[in-house]
Amino acid sequence: MLTPSAKRNKVTGYNPRRLVVPLMLSLIMVLGGCATTQPSESEEESFSAHPEDPWEGFNRRVFAFNDVLDRYTLKPISQTYVKVIPGPVRTGVGNVFSNLGEVRTAVNSLLQGKPSNAGLATSRFLINSTVGIGGLLDYATLMEITADKEDFGQTLGVWGWEDSRYLVLPLWGPSTLRDTAGLLPDRELYPITYLDGDVEIPLQILRIVHARAGILDQESMIQGSATALCVMLICRGVTS
Repeated sequence: MLTPSAKRNKVTGYNPRRLVVPLMLSLIMVLGGCATTQPSESEEESFSAHPEDPWEGFNRRVFAFNDVLDRYTLKPISQTYVKVIPGPVRTGVGNVFSNLGEVRTAVNSLLQGKPSNAGLATSRFLINSTVGIGGLLDYATLMEITADKEDFGQTLGVWGWEDSRYLVLPLWGPSTLRDTAGLLPDRELYPITYLDGDVEIPLQILRIVHARAGILDQESMIQGSATALCVMLICRGVTS
């Protein structure tokens, strides 16, 4: 049974495993800063040619890392996932992850002053969690109840953070500094986060593999590496 961990810190009630994401994001920010503190002559020329991407050197290195990771790990695993898991089961898995993402959409919609969209997201979550058997079946869509996906990065945009530097994140892929700042709040709004780490981690891996498998058929239409599109779609809500 998927229940919250009984191994939380007894004093604070906080799971130490949840420090991994903020620590990783902090490291990314430090590396990003280091990439621009003392640029080489060639990097300065590159920055002058591409002022919209002042962290181009760092972003290119992370993109290359993501490409290798996808080519030799994520894509093969996703292909195996498609071959082994029947289509109806994969559809159910995707529905469950999408249903859990309605919580994030509902909260961010309220923060953005969109009560109507928040109500739709809440209705979807309640309908699919009950009639839809925990989200396995998407009855809300059949009832033509849909909501626009919202995340905390978009919320920050509504609050006034309009312009933000381009940033490529390990695994997450193409993003911006603003959207990166929204990753942690969004994670806190995703119910899986509050499960025991031994359950949460496999589910998060399944979530990523499922999202990657969902675009395998689209790769023939993509020019260049599929990694950028893959991780961008994951970050933008393919699994939300």
